[in-house]
Amino acid sequence: MINKHPEALAFNHIFIAGIEGKRFDINIKDGRFSSIAETEPPKDQPAHPGQDLWISPGVIDLHTHLAWTDFDHEDQLKRGSHELEVMQAEAFEATLRTGVTTARDAGGILPSTVRHLVQHYQQPLRVQTSSAMLGAADARGLKVLEGRLAEIFDTGAGWIKIMATGGLGAPTEKVLEPIFSEEEFSFIVRHAHAHHKKVLVHTWGGVTVDWSIAAGVESIEHGMFLTGDQAGRLAESGTAFVPTTSIYSIAADPKGVLALNPVICDRAARAAEAHSKAIGYAKKAGVRIGFGTDYATPALHGYNLQELDTLMDYGMTRAEVWQAATKTAAEILGSGNELGRISSGYLADAIIFNADPYQASNAEELRKSIVSVITGAEESELIQAQ
Repeated sequence: MINKHPEALAFNHIFIAGIEGKRFDINIKDGRFSSIAETEPPKDQPAHPGQDLWISPGVIDLHTHLAWTDFDHEDQLKRGSHELEVMQAEAFEATLRTGVTTARDAGGILPSTVRHLVQHYQQPLRVQTSSAMLGAADARGLKVLEGRLAEIFDTGAGWIKIMATGGLGAPTEKVLEPIFSEEEFSFIVRHAHAHHKKVLVHTWGGVTVDWSIAAGVESIEHGMFLTGDQAGRLAESGTAFVPTTSIYSIAADPKGVLALNPVICDRAARAAEAHSKAIGYAKKAGVRIGFGTDYATPALHGYNLQELDTLMDYGMTRAEVWQAATKTAAEILGSGNELGRISSGYLADAIIFNADPYQASNAEELRKSIVSVITGAEESELIQAQ
């Protein structure tokens, strides 16, 4: 159940996920947490196991593709406009239903599409957009890049996405080769920042991580071949790392939901193997790690919480992954003053569980324990979130 912008809502004797042994009375007014007070259940009221509730901030997915309906873009081009719109609305609904209340779309959806889906389909997902991805077709000099950036600025997107290296489509021996020259890369970041846009960088590793740190981008994505030295410099610079680990494990399985060809599966398996080492470097150095899934098809939307499992498999604690998905993710978006915490004055984006989410054995058990999802913002706020 999605509870949209509640005018008044109260939870008595509820647990806050991650705070053991304490209960709280929590009140929501006009879509924001108005009061949070520690309390004790009445002594004359017997405990009722199985009836307790837990509340957590809504999850923030920093790397998703809500407009994509097919892994192969050629398949998406075969679909009619109405079919695409309906599938995109279903992606919004599935994402919300799994407890993700805010998403950063990493290329593919326009702010105008977000506004339409929020208004017409009444899906109150907050989305920050990057509209398009700057890649190999744009690596033709500064003049071309200036024109492409102007087109993206005109859409109203708040982020610029740079495809700095290849991905699953690139041969393993070439995947770290830069797509842009260092001059082009630096120009994109400088021009984006001059127009008050944030920058996220798709990079599997190599020199483009160094360029990202030097240029002052807001976040690097994937980064499975991150080195220990680079992790230290990421931490010093404050550049965030959004590893999107689970998608590579999924893509590596030839019999999985994506059912990719053996060559792509092999590349994904190599990426997944490297990712755990990169997470270790980042954690040791104190890098800000954010939660992101890179999910992009109906088979994946709604299963975003799987990323929590993979991050824990790669060495992060449960508390660390929850922080990556809430407080830290909000800070990476520049919304740390109103999202990502159960705190007075914050927007009441939250998930209500009927079991302690910190004790869930896996993402599927966690997903099944969701009772409701609360979104605090009004519609007018959501359509301006880009």
